[in-house]
Amino acid sequence: MYYITKNKLTFYLLVGLCILIGFIGPFILPGKYYYDANLIVSDPLKQRGWIESYPVTMMFYHLTRLSYVSYSIVALVQLPILFYILKKIGIPEKFHVFTVRNVIVYLAFLMIAVFISQPSKEFITYLFITLVLFILVQRGISFKLLLALAFGAFFAFGIIYRPYYIFIPFISIGMYAITFIKIPNKVFLAIFNGVLVIIFISLTYGVLKGDYLSMISRENVNLVRINSGDTDTNSIIMSPIYPDTWYGEVVSMFYGFFTVNLPVNGLKFIKSPQIIAFVLWQLTLSVLLMLRLSKCLQEPQKYKEALWVLFFVFAFFIAQGMFEPDLGSAVRHKIGIFPLIYFSLYYEDFRRKLSERL
Repeated sequence: MYYITKNKLTFYLLVGLCILIGFIGPFILPGKYYYDANLIVSDPLKQRGWIESYPVTMMFYHLTRLSYVSYSIVALVQLPILFYILKKIGIPEKFHVFTVRNVIVYLAFLMIAVFISQPSKEFITYLFITLVLFILVQRGISFKLLLALAFGAFFAFGIIYRPYYIFIPFISIGMYAITFIKIPNKVFLAIFNGVLVIIFISLTYGVLKGDYLSMISRENVNLVRINSGDTDTNSIIMSPIYPDTWYGEVVSMFYGFFTVNLPVNGLKFIKSPQIIAFVLWQLTLSVLLMLRLSKCLQEPQKYKEALWVLFFVFAFFIAQGMFEPDLGSAVRHKIGIFPLIYFSLYYEDFRRKLSERL
Protein backbone atom coordinates (compact mmCIF):
# COMPACT_ATOMS: atom_id res chain seq x y z
CA MET A 1 0.00 0.00 0.00
CA TYR A 2 1.40 3.38 -1.04
CA TYR A 3 1.75 5.87 1.80
CA ILE A 4 2.34 9.54 1.13
CA THR A 5 4.23 11.43 3.82
CA LYS A 6 2.82 14.60 5.37
CA ASN A 7 5.50 16.83 3.90
CA LYS A 8 4.82 15.58 0.37
CA LEU A 9 1.07 15.80 0.84
CA THR A 10 1.42 19.41 1.97
CA PHE A 11 3.62 20.17 -1.02
CA TYR A 12 1.21 18.60 -3.53
CA LEU A 13 -1.87 20.23 -1.98
CA LEU A 14 -0.18 23.62 -2.08
CA VAL A 15 0.87 23.10 -5.69
CA GLY A 16 -2.70 22.12 -6.60
CA LEU A 17 -4.04 25.27 -4.95
CA CYS A 18 -1.48 27.41 -6.79
CA ILE A 19 -2.37 25.90 -10.15
CA LEU A 20 -6.03 26.59 -9.43
CA ILE A 21 -5.21 30.20 -8.53
CA GLY A 22 -3.16 30.57 -11.71
CA PHE A 23 -6.04 29.18 -13.77
CA ILE A 24 -8.72 31.48 -12.35
CA GLY A 25 -6.42 34.47 -11.89
CA PRO A 26 -7.26 36.13 -15.22
CA PHE A 27 -10.91 36.22 -14.17
CA ILE A 28 -10.42 37.75 -10.72
CA LEU A 29 -7.17 39.72 -10.59
CA PRO A 30 -6.97 43.42 -11.54
CA GLY A 31 -5.76 44.19 -15.04
CA LYS A 32 -2.54 45.80 -13.77
CA TYR A 33 -1.26 42.33 -12.86
CA TYR A 34 -1.24 41.47 -16.57
CA TYR A 35 0.29 44.66 -17.99
CA ASP A 36 3.58 42.97 -18.92
CA ALA A 37 1.80 39.84 -20.14
CA ASN A 38 -0.40 41.90 -22.47
CA LEU A 39 2.65 43.71 -23.81
CA ILE A 40 4.55 40.45 -24.38
CA VAL A 41 1.63 38.86 -26.20
CA SER A 42 0.65 41.83 -28.34
CA ASP A 43 4.20 42.95 -29.22
CA PRO A 44 2.86 46.36 -30.35
CA LEU A 45 6.24 47.69 -31.56
CA LYS A 46 7.27 44.46 -33.32
CA GLN A 47 10.24 43.95 -31.01
CA ARG A 48 10.64 40.17 -31.19
CA GLY A 49 14.30 39.27 -31.28
CA TRP A 50 17.19 37.48 -29.62
CA ILE A 51 18.72 40.24 -27.49
CA GLU A 52 17.21 42.00 -24.41
CA SER A 53 14.48 40.75 -22.12
CA TYR A 54 11.32 41.96 -23.84
CA PRO A 55 12.29 40.96 -27.41
CA VAL A 56 13.56 37.53 -26.27
CA THR A 57 10.47 36.90 -24.14
CA MET A 58 8.18 37.93 -26.99
CA MET A 59 10.04 35.58 -29.32
CA PHE A 60 9.85 32.73 -26.78
CA TYR A 61 6.08 32.98 -26.39
CA HIS A 62 5.63 33.39 -30.13
CA LEU A 63 7.64 30.26 -30.92
CA THR A 64 5.97 28.18 -28.20
CA ARG A 65 2.57 29.47 -29.40
CA LEU A 66 1.68 30.40 -25.84
CA SER A 67 1.01 33.91 -27.11
CA TYR A 68 -2.07 32.57 -28.83
CA VAL A 69 -3.84 30.84 -25.96
CA SER A 70 -5.62 32.19 -22.87
CA TYR A 71 -3.62 33.05 -19.78
CA SER A 72 -5.41 30.24 -17.94
CA ILE A 73 -3.90 27.74 -20.39
CA VAL A 74 -0.49 29.38 -19.97
CA ALA A 75 -0.85 28.81 -16.22
CA LEU A 76 -1.61 25.12 -16.78
CA VAL A 77 1.55 24.81 -18.87
CA GLN A 78 4.00 26.90 -16.87
CA LEU A 79 3.11 26.29 -13.23
CA PRO A 80 3.58 22.48 -13.30
CA ILE A 81 7.04 23.05 -14.79
CA LEU A 82 8.01 25.54 -12.09
CA PHE A 83 6.79 23.38 -9.23
CA TYR A 84 8.31 20.23 -10.75
CA ILE A 85 11.67 22.02 -10.57
CA LEU A 86 11.13 22.65 -6.85
CA LYS A 87 10.22 19.00 -6.39
CA LYS A 88 13.48 18.00 -8.09
CA ILE A 89 15.37 20.30 -5.75
CA GLY A 90 13.63 18.56 -2.89
CA ILE A 91 10.66 18.59 -0.55
CA PRO A 92 11.82 19.53 2.96
CA GLU A 93 11.31 16.87 5.61
CA LYS A 94 9.22 19.14 7.84
CA PHE A 95 7.45 21.06 5.09
CA HIS A 96 4.09 20.29 6.71
CA VAL A 97 5.02 21.92 10.02
CA PHE A 98 3.68 25.43 10.55
CA THR A 99 6.95 27.37 11.01
CA VAL A 100 7.97 30.89 10.04
CA ARG A 101 10.27 29.55 7.33
CA ASN A 102 7.59 27.31 5.84
CA VAL A 103 4.98 30.08 5.90
CA ILE A 104 7.34 32.37 3.98
CA VAL A 105 7.74 29.64 1.37
CA TYR A 106 3.99 28.91 1.24
CA LEU A 107 3.42 32.60 0.47
CA ALA A 108 6.14 32.50 -2.18
CA PHE A 109 4.33 29.57 -3.84
CA LEU A 110 1.22 31.75 -4.02
CA MET A 111 3.29 34.56 -5.53
CA ILE A 112 4.52 32.16 -8.20
CA ALA A 113 0.87 31.38 -8.95
CA VAL A 114 0.14 35.08 -9.42
CA PHE A 115 3.26 36.40 -11.14
CA ILE A 116 4.47 33.50 -13.31
CA SER A 117 1.17 31.94 -14.37
CA GLN A 118 1.10 34.26 -17.39
CA PRO A 119 3.47 35.25 -20.19
CA SER A 120 6.32 36.60 -18.13
CA LYS A 121 10.01 37.46 -18.25
CA GLU A 122 10.28 35.82 -14.82
CA PHE A 123 9.42 32.42 -16.29
CA ILE A 124 12.58 32.53 -18.39
CA THR A 125 14.59 33.92 -15.46
CA TYR A 126 13.32 31.10 -13.21
CA LEU A 127 14.49 28.48 -15.72
CA PHE A 128 17.89 30.15 -16.03
CA ILE A 129 18.33 30.36 -12.26
CA THR A 130 17.49 26.66 -12.01
CA LEU A 131 20.33 25.95 -14.46
CA VAL A 132 22.76 27.92 -12.27
CA LEU A 133 21.67 26.00 -9.17
CA PHE A 134 21.97 22.62 -10.87
CA ILE A 135 25.46 23.56 -12.07
CA LEU A 136 26.64 24.36 -8.54
CA VAL A 137 25.46 21.13 -6.92
CA GLN A 138 27.00 18.69 -9.37
CA ARG A 139 29.34 16.05 -7.97
CA GLY A 140 32.58 14.66 -9.41
CA ILE A 141 33.62 18.01 -10.92
CA SER A 142 35.94 20.63 -9.46
CA PHE A 143 33.87 23.22 -7.59
CA LYS A 144 36.08 25.97 -9.00
CA LEU A 145 35.12 24.84 -12.50
CA LEU A 146 31.44 24.73 -11.54
CA LEU A 147 31.73 28.23 -10.12
CA ALA A 148 33.37 29.45 -13.31
CA LEU A 149 30.53 27.90 -15.33
CA ALA A 150 27.99 29.64 -13.10
CA PHE A 151 29.80 32.96 -13.58
CA GLY A 152 29.83 32.39 -17.34
CA ALA A 153 26.11 31.66 -17.27
CA PHE A 154 25.43 34.95 -15.45
CA PHE A 155 27.55 36.88 -17.95
CA ALA A 156 25.80 35.26 -20.92
CA PHE A 157 22.35 35.84 -19.43
CA GLY A 158 23.28 39.44 -18.70
CA ILE A 159 24.45 40.07 -22.25
CA ILE A 160 21.48 38.35 -23.90
CA TYR A 161 18.66 39.04 -21.48
CA ARG A 162 19.07 41.26 -18.40
CA PRO A 163 22.24 43.38 -18.14
CA TYR A 164 22.26 43.67 -14.34
CA TYR A 165 22.92 39.93 -14.02
CA ILE A 166 26.45 40.67 -15.21
CA PHE A 167 27.07 42.36 -11.85
CA ILE A 168 26.16 39.29 -9.77
CA PRO A 169 29.55 37.50 -10.06
CA PHE A 170 31.43 40.69 -9.14
CA ILE A 171 29.23 41.40 -6.12
CA SER A 172 29.50 37.75 -5.05
CA ILE A 173 33.29 37.83 -5.24
CA GLY A 174 33.27 41.00 -3.15
CA MET A 175 31.19 39.22 -0.53
CA TYR A 176 33.40 36.11 -0.69
CA ALA A 177 36.48 38.24 0.08
CA ILE A 178 35.10 38.69 3.61
CA THR A 179 35.61 34.98 4.32
CA PHE A 180 39.36 35.65 4.63
CA ILE A 181 38.84 38.14 7.47
CA LYS A 182 38.79 36.64 10.96
CA ILE A 183 35.93 38.32 12.80
CA PRO A 184 33.10 36.67 14.79
CA ASN A 185 30.12 37.70 12.64
CA LYS A 186 30.74 38.44 8.98
CA VAL A 187 27.20 38.72 7.63
CA PHE A 188 26.74 42.47 7.73
CA LEU A 189 30.30 43.10 6.58
CA ALA A 190 29.81 40.73 3.62
CA ILE A 191 26.60 42.48 2.56
CA PHE A 192 28.18 45.90 3.11
CA ASN A 193 31.13 44.88 0.95
CA GLY A 194 28.76 43.70 -1.78
CA VAL A 195 27.03 47.09 -1.77
CA LEU A 196 30.42 48.80 -2.00
CA VAL A 197 31.21 46.72 -5.10
CA ILE A 198 28.07 47.86 -6.95
CA ILE A 199 28.70 51.45 -5.84
CA PHE A 200 32.24 51.26 -7.24
CA ILE A 201 30.92 49.86 -10.52
CA SER A 202 28.30 52.61 -10.73
CA LEU A 203 30.74 55.42 -9.95
CA THR A 204 33.16 54.06 -12.53
CA TYR A 205 30.36 53.89 -15.07
CA GLY A 206 29.40 57.46 -14.20
CA VAL A 207 32.93 58.71 -14.80
CA LEU A 208 33.05 56.98 -18.18
CA LYS A 209 29.49 57.60 -19.37
CA GLY A 210 28.35 60.64 -17.41
CA ASP A 211 25.34 59.04 -15.68
CA TYR A 212 25.25 56.80 -12.64
CA LEU A 213 23.51 53.44 -12.75
CA SER A 214 20.70 54.03 -10.26
CA MET A 215 19.87 57.31 -12.00
CA ILE A 216 19.38 55.74 -15.42
CA SER A 217 17.84 52.45 -14.25
CA ARG A 218 15.49 53.67 -11.50
CA GLU A 219 15.28 57.39 -10.80
CA ASN A 220 14.77 58.60 -14.37
CA VAL A 221 12.28 55.80 -15.06
CA ASN A 222 10.22 56.81 -12.05
CA LEU A 223 10.35 60.50 -12.97
CA VAL A 224 8.84 59.62 -16.34
CA ARG A 225 6.12 57.58 -14.62
CA ILE A 226 5.28 60.43 -12.27
CA ASN A 227 5.23 63.06 -15.02
CA SER A 228 3.05 60.87 -17.23
CA GLY A 229 0.37 60.67 -14.54
CA ASP A 230 0.86 56.94 -13.88
CA THR A 231 -1.60 56.04 -11.11
CA ASP A 232 0.38 52.98 -9.95
CA THR A 233 3.24 54.92 -8.39
CA ASN A 234 2.34 54.68 -4.71
CA SER A 235 5.22 52.30 -3.93
CA ILE A 236 7.89 53.78 -6.19
CA ILE A 237 11.44 53.99 -4.86
CA MET A 238 12.95 57.48 -5.09
CA SER A 239 16.23 58.33 -3.41
CA PRO A 240 16.13 61.20 -0.88
CA ILE A 241 19.10 62.68 -2.78
CA TYR A 242 19.00 62.74 -6.58
CA PRO A 243 21.93 60.59 -7.81
CA ASP A 244 23.57 63.06 -10.19
CA THR A 245 26.62 63.37 -7.93
CA TRP A 246 28.93 60.73 -6.50
CA TYR A 247 27.60 61.20 -2.97
CA GLY A 248 24.01 61.22 -4.26
CA GLU A 249 24.67 57.89 -5.96
CA VAL A 250 26.13 56.40 -2.76
CA VAL A 251 23.02 57.45 -0.83
CA SER A 252 20.78 56.18 -3.64
CA MET A 253 22.42 52.74 -3.64
CA PHE A 254 22.15 52.24 0.11
CA TYR A 255 18.62 53.65 0.20
CA GLY A 256 17.57 51.35 -2.64
CA PHE A 257 19.07 48.28 -0.99
CA PHE A 258 17.35 48.87 2.34
CA THR A 259 14.05 49.86 0.74
CA VAL A 260 13.92 46.69 -1.36
CA ASN A 261 15.33 44.19 1.13
CA LEU A 262 14.74 45.61 4.63
CA PRO A 263 11.77 47.81 3.80
CA VAL A 264 10.82 49.13 7.23
CA ASN A 265 10.04 52.44 5.54
CA GLY A 266 7.34 50.58 3.61
CA LEU A 267 5.29 50.30 6.81
CA LYS A 268 4.06 53.83 6.09
CA PHE A 269 1.77 52.35 3.41
CA ILE A 270 -0.68 51.24 6.09
CA LYS A 271 -3.62 51.88 3.74
CA SER A 272 -2.22 49.49 1.10
CA PRO A 273 -2.51 45.94 2.52
CA GLN A 274 -0.66 44.37 -0.41
CA ILE A 275 2.37 46.58 0.23
CA ILE A 276 2.33 45.87 3.97
CA ALA A 277 2.12 42.14 3.18
CA PHE A 278 5.19 42.42 0.95
CA VAL A 279 7.09 44.43 3.57
CA LEU A 280 6.47 41.79 6.27
CA TRP A 281 7.27 38.92 3.89
CA GLN A 282 10.47 40.59 2.69
CA LEU A 283 11.69 41.54 6.15
CA THR A 284 11.19 37.99 7.40
CA LEU A 285 12.82 36.47 4.32
CA SER A 286 15.87 38.74 4.62
CA VAL A 287 16.35 37.85 8.29
CA LEU A 288 16.06 34.12 7.58
CA LEU A 289 18.57 34.33 4.74
CA MET A 290 21.01 36.36 6.82
CA LEU A 291 20.84 33.69 9.52
CA ARG A 292 21.59 31.06 6.86
CA LEU A 293 24.47 33.12 5.53
CA SER A 294 25.89 33.53 9.04
CA LYS A 295 25.95 29.77 9.54
CA CYS A 296 27.61 29.11 6.19
CA LEU A 297 30.26 31.79 6.78
CA GLN A 298 31.30 29.97 9.96
CA GLU A 299 32.26 26.88 7.92
CA PRO A 300 32.72 28.07 4.31
CA GLN A 301 34.31 24.84 3.06
CA LYS A 302 31.66 22.58 4.54
CA TYR A 303 28.81 24.64 3.10
CA LYS A 304 30.49 25.90 -0.05
CA GLU A 305 27.54 25.18 -2.41
CA ALA A 306 25.02 26.78 -0.05
CA LEU A 307 27.40 29.67 0.64
CA TRP A 308 27.74 30.58 -3.03
CA VAL A 309 24.03 30.17 -3.62
CA LEU A 310 23.48 32.66 -0.79
CA PHE A 311 26.11 34.99 -2.26
CA PHE A 312 24.20 34.91 -5.55
CA VAL A 313 20.91 35.60 -3.76
CA PHE A 314 22.30 38.57 -1.85
CA ALA A 315 24.17 39.81 -4.91
CA PHE A 316 20.83 39.91 -6.70
CA PHE A 317 19.25 41.68 -3.72
CA ILE A 318 22.04 44.26 -3.82
CA ALA A 319 21.61 44.77 -7.57
CA GLN A 320 17.89 45.25 -6.94
CA GLY A 321 18.74 48.26 -4.82
CA MET A 322 20.08 49.87 -7.97
CA PHE A 323 17.38 49.13 -10.54
CA GLU A 324 14.03 48.37 -8.87
CA PRO A 325 11.49 51.14 -9.61
CA ASP A 326 8.92 50.09 -6.99
CA LEU A 327 8.10 47.48 -4.35
CA GLY A 328 5.71 45.60 -6.63
CA SER A 329 8.43 44.99 -9.21
CA ALA A 330 10.81 44.02 -6.41
CA VAL A 331 8.71 41.10 -5.20
CA ARG A 332 8.00 39.91 -8.75
CA HIS A 333 11.70 39.85 -9.61
CA LYS A 334 12.53 37.98 -6.40
CA ILE A 335 10.12 35.24 -7.42
CA GLY A 336 12.17 34.87 -10.60
CA ILE A 337 15.17 33.71 -8.53
CA PHE A 338 13.09 31.62 -6.15
CA PRO A 339 14.93 28.30 -6.81
CA LEU A 340 18.04 29.84 -5.22
CA ILE A 341 16.03 31.18 -2.28
CA TYR A 342 14.27 27.84 -1.82
CA PHE A 343 17.56 25.94 -1.77
CA SER A 344 19.09 28.47 0.63
CA LEU A 345 16.26 28.15 3.15
CA TYR A 346 16.37 24.34 3.23
CA TYR A 347 19.93 23.45 2.25
CA GLU A 348 20.34 21.11 5.23
CA ASP A 349 17.49 18.97 3.89
CA PHE A 350 18.77 18.30 0.43
CA ARG A 351 22.12 19.85 -0.41
CA ARG A 352 23.77 16.42 -0.61
CA LYS A 353 20.85 14.69 -2.28
CA LEU A 354 20.03 17.07 -5.11
CA SER A 355 22.68 16.11 -7.65
CA GLU A 356 21.93 12.40 -7.13
CA ARG A 357 18.37 12.96 -8.43
CA LEU A 358 19.23 15.07 -11.47
